[in-house]
Amino acid sequence: MKTNNYISNYCVIENNSVCINGAKKFELENVSFSEFSKAAYKNLEIDYSKFFKMDNLSKLAFLASEIILSKVVNPDSANDIALIFANQSSSLDTDVKYQSSIANKEDYFPSPAVFVYTLPNICIGEISIKHQLQSENAFFVFDTFNAEVLSQYADLLLETNKAQKVLCGWVEYYQEKYKAFVYLVEKQGDFEHNKQIINTLYNK
Repeated sequence: MKTNNYISNYCVIENNSVCINGAKKFELENVSFSEFSKAAYKNLEIDYSKFFKMDNLSKLAFLASEIILSKVVNPDSANDIALIFANQSSSLDTDVKYQSSIANKEDYFPSPAVFVYTLPNICIGEISIKHQLQSENAFFVFDTFNAEVLSQYADLLLETNKAQKVLCGWVEYYQEKYKAFVYLVEKQGDFEHNKQIINTLYNK
């Protein structure tokens, strides 16, 4: 079924760089993700103190989403924006950290602050809280990037009027290896919303 939906904005974060709609906006070489994410947060002039308490997966998803949502969210009205995210490693990076905190019975120090992030969809919650989004949301775990499921789900939400816009994202983070590819689907934009275009933008 042919749709009239389009990708209006997209963001890619990987290898310590931020690209928005194909143009590199920020880069920092030879640093950890923790250092890079803090520098990107400052460079992008984001103001949200809860960012520093997030796990790395949530920081990655939040940065990429904030770049796009800051342009389209109206704080004075309801924003009917659904969120559809996916990755490969779920919340494994945080799970490993939490497991290490409870593995030693003699040095047992479980951290509630870490435990909070042992579900991958918590990153969607952080984004929703920041922008007061109450629309439909989902987080999938796939072996590889799955443009077909993301595109079909987003089109369905728009065509059935379950949302006015859909923010889709692949946010993968595990042991310093990461990539965020987040894009907004709506009724107007520069790119047709289909599997081929999504894969092309993802692989750029």
